[in-house]
Amino acid sequence: MAKRLYIKTYGCQMNVYDSQRMADVLAPLGYRLTETAQGADMVILNTCHIREKAAEKVFSELGRLKRLKPADRAADSPGPLLAVAGCVAQAEGAEILRRAPQVDIVFGPQAYHRLPEMVARAVRQGGGVLETDFPADSKFDHLPAQSESPGPSAFLSVQEGCDKFCTFCVVPYTRGAEFSRPVADVVREAEGLLRAGSREITLLGQNVNAYHGEGPDGRTWGLGRLIRRLAEIDGLARLRYTTSHPRDMDEDLIAAHGEVPALMPYLHLPVQSGADDILQAMNRRHTAADYLKVVEALRQKAPNIALSSDFIVGFPGEGNGEFAATLRLVAEVDYAQAYSFKYSPRPGTPAAAEDEQVPEEIKAERLAMLQDLLNAQQLAFNHRTKGQVLSVLFDRPGRRPDQLVGRSPYMQAVHVAAPAVTAERIMGQILPVRIEEAHANSLAGSVELPLAADPVVSGPRPVDARSFAGQSL
Repeated sequence: MAKRLYIKTYGCQMNVYDSQRMADVLAPLGYRLTETAQGADMVILNTCHIREKAAEKVFSELGRLKRLKPADRAADSPGPLLAVAGCVAQAEGAEILRRAPQVDIVFGPQAYHRLPEMVARAVRQGGGVLETDFPADSKFDHLPAQSESPGPSAFLSVQEGCDKFCTFCVVPYTRGAEFSRPVADVVREAEGLLRAGSREITLLGQNVNAYHGEGPDGRTWGLGRLIRRLAEIDGLARLRYTTSHPRDMDEDLIAAHGEVPALMPYLHLPVQSGADDILQAMNRRHTAADYLKVVEALRQKAPNIALSSDFIVGFPGEGNGEFAATLRLVAEVDYAQAYSFKYSPRPGTPAAAEDEQVPEEIKAERLAMLQDLLNAQQLAFNHRTKGQVLSVLFDRPGRRPDQLVGRSPYMQAVHVAAPAVTAERIMGQILPVRIEEAHANSLAGSVELPLAADPVVSGPRPVDARSFAGQSL
């Protein structure tokens, strides 16, 4: 009889990938994913430590889940196994077991390949399993093939960990040192995803463009060369990668944006601040001018590329001048999308101990100003796609009946009217869509191809860069 597994995923795409792989690891034990914690035989919270009060949010969720467990662990019906995974688990594993004794298993992001062993131990000893050591061997060497189809768009982790040690970030402490998977392993997993029906693959890593995997020739390959190899696989229509560091955008990777048709013309390239002294305090090891040079080089190779970024406002020591420098950089780059946050001290990071903390009310004011600018840029970018024909990968039903939703090359959600019969035929297809409406967070349009015959589009159709002349794309 199948056992029910519920996984709640917090945070980044890496966690989404990890959650799916946890399900794959547990599948041989009879676990199958379910949509709710109620009635589940095992519940996993796959946590993220990046955002403010991340640990407290986990403890709050554990409080809600406590009602699923009997007060007496020796009860005839002990309730579901309750596990906490991910970066909060890595950073605060012992504290989780102390504050939430109902938790059976706590494990970090490098240990989930040992889940079957942890489950057996938890059942045998009645909980209290803690696995937060960094293993000497790679977890990827022990993961099974994916047990379920990931859908038209799939994640593939190629690099983990971080050696950058930005002063605001906990990732080097929770994910460990940079590690890159061998090229052959990445290609093998990509081929499996495509056989399962995926058309688009997003390569993942904490610093994915720091990829330095062993190639089949015995030499170290960078991300640009890996992308070229993956683009040769039959059935792969689209490639993306995230998240990148400006210091690791080498010439070969930049050139790939203009030479590999499958590589989508959209790049997430976090800068965090436009002020050099703040970047130095963050230990980013690049200047605003360095970042702008990378942007210029990308646009020379791929004139239709669009950019997104991350920004932190109110970093310790940020004054009005430094914040103004960030606004100037945003205005110069002209982003298609961006994520922006108030600085929040992460325990154990160097920036948390700085004296020049910015008052919360000033952070809030600056964040509102920055988001007004970024939102205006995003809306303007979306409006510039009106009248264009964009290739759209349809991957999910819409909220309304007879509606289908997909993603443009620029990661915009695109809605089209699609009666049930049509929707079934075009789900998972990449089709040209004429954009008729543009909104702040989505587009709407109509499929250009007649649907009397089976629709076939071999790959993405790039936007005509001439239509964006003068628009800083």
